[in-house]
Amino acid sequence: MTLCVAALIASEFMPVSLLTPIATDPGVSEGQVGQAISISGIFAVLTSLSAASVTRNIDRRTVLLAFSVILIASGLIVTFAPNYITLMAGRLLLGIAIGGFWGMSTAIIMRLLPEGDVPWGLAMLNAGVAIAATVSAPLGAFLGDLIGWRGAFFLVVPLGLVALIWQWVSMPPLPPRGRATRGNVFGLLRRPQIAFGMAAILFLFMGQFALFTYLRPYLESVAGYSVNALSVVFLGLGLAGVAGSWMVSKRLARYLYAINIAIPLLMAVIAVLLISVTPRQIPIAVLLVAWGFVATAAPVGWGTWLSRVLRDEAEEGGGLQVAVIQFAIALGASGGGLMFDRTGWWGTFGLAAILLVGSAISAFAAKIHWEKTLDVCK
Repeated sequence: MTLCVAALIASEFMPVSLLTPIATDPGVSEGQVGQAISISGIFAVLTSLSAASVTRNIDRRTVLLAFSVILIASGLIVTFAPNYITLMAGRLLLGIAIGGFWGMSTAIIMRLLPEGDVPWGLAMLNAGVAIAATVSAPLGAFLGDLIGWRGAFFLVVPLGLVALIWQWVSMPPLPPRGRATRGNVFGLLRRPQIAFGMAAILFLFMGQFALFTYLRPYLESVAGYSVNALSVVFLGLGLAGVAGSWMVSKRLARYLYAINIAIPLLMAVIAVLLISVTPRQIPIAVLLVAWGFVATAAPVGWGTWLSRVLRDEAEEGGGLQVAVIQFAIALGASGGGLMFDRTGWWGTFGLAAILLVGSAISAFAAKIHWEKTLDVCK
């Protein structure tokens, strides 16, 4: 599952570094090719909200395998796309695979692992996401120069095949459960603890991607990093994310809400410190490694939260969570871009800090309502 999710996320963000060569081939503008990212995000949201309901009577193992097949089909279509319309069709399929597979992943992990190991399983999954999101753009640029943009996209196909075969061999049957879906995932938001939790997730990913999306122009133009130094920083950020996910997963059993509150606060502090230490390169590198350490661990914390508060509705909750995350990424990236153009990089980083504080406040509110729920149960 981790390998498949890594292939999905790498495919989603790979066009970022390949816009120019992709646009040259079918003879369209870079802006039009940029919509290849948007369309996958839109269909990821739609699929994450509907997949659990549409597939409610199908074995979950079969459903995951089907989404893996869709990933492979998407890679083949994009690789051999003769025109722009076909390219967009391939990206549309990718969005379906992302929304469906990732939306169900928490619920599947809850069924595959004992309760105490769920945070560890989520940490493995999110480590794959972190590495893929970090290396996809620079790796895409390197492979695009080496084997062309079509070759870069084709490499997703063998990864998808390996993930498909691995899941086919190792995953047990997972018959659907009667309470897996109720139809309207938005009905979950009527519960205050769920509403505040999802608000915390929304602000968290908005703040994260308001800053993260514009790290490269900041590091190159403002901090003066060379391309090689930039690659080292991004690698350090990704590796720190793996370590952070593993360490946080070990402490979520006792400190779930404390961690979910502390992580966005630490990220907000890092965003402010980045403003104050610029353009000194070594302090910036240290802060970005710290950012990777805590930011990558955040989805592990919120995935664990989901597994506790929506134990019997994890598929619905997982779909809603992924939809919120995809929506937040789009809002954060666009809002950060507006600030970057109008006020400069520091405005973008300041916006990120404000949003991240909002995430911490919302997480605290979710904690209060969760405690009220426990008191009522007692």
